[in-house]
Amino acid sequence: MIVSNTSPIINFACIGELDLLPALYGDIVVPPAVFSEITAALPDAPGAADVRTATWIQQQSIANRPLVAALRLDLDAGEAEAIACALHLKAKLLLIDERRGRRAAQELGLPVMGLMGVLLVAKSRGMVSRLRPILDDLRHIAGFWISDAVVCPYTTGCRRIAISEVQNVPLP
Repeated sequence: MIVSNTSPIINFACIGELDLLPALYGDIVVPPAVFSEITAALPDAPGAADVRTATWIQQQSIANRPLVAALRLDLDAGEAEAIACALHLKAKLLLIDERRGRRAAQELGLPVMGLMGVLLVAKSRGMVSRLRPILDDLRHIAGFWISDAVVCPYTTGCRRIAISEVQNVPLP
């Protein structure tokens, strides 16, 4: 079971690459806060219509509200619920980009991966031929912040980065 926070879905939708997620992982679970962030808060945002109708996105209610409340002290609602959902489901992987959210999830023993890791997996499986155009689109179309220091190794040394990025993450 794969759980996702808002960022991977919105950013891939924004650049027309949303289909990478179900192609790589099949069904993806999102908690109510993530579903709402994507579909209700910004109903015309990229991915909103896709998420409302996608058969591969499954909503999962959150049982551990006290955990969500504790996580909300440092994280937004989507991140907190995504972490609680991933813990509850014993998810193989949590897709999350935000640094504080990733750190909190890892402290709780969850395997995490962000957009960059997803792209590397897609490239390793032959689903993406070149990373540079996608990374440029993430930066310039989606407004996803990626420093030049991060982009350069991904486009020139993917093998080295891929191993460290997805280390200890079970891939379905």
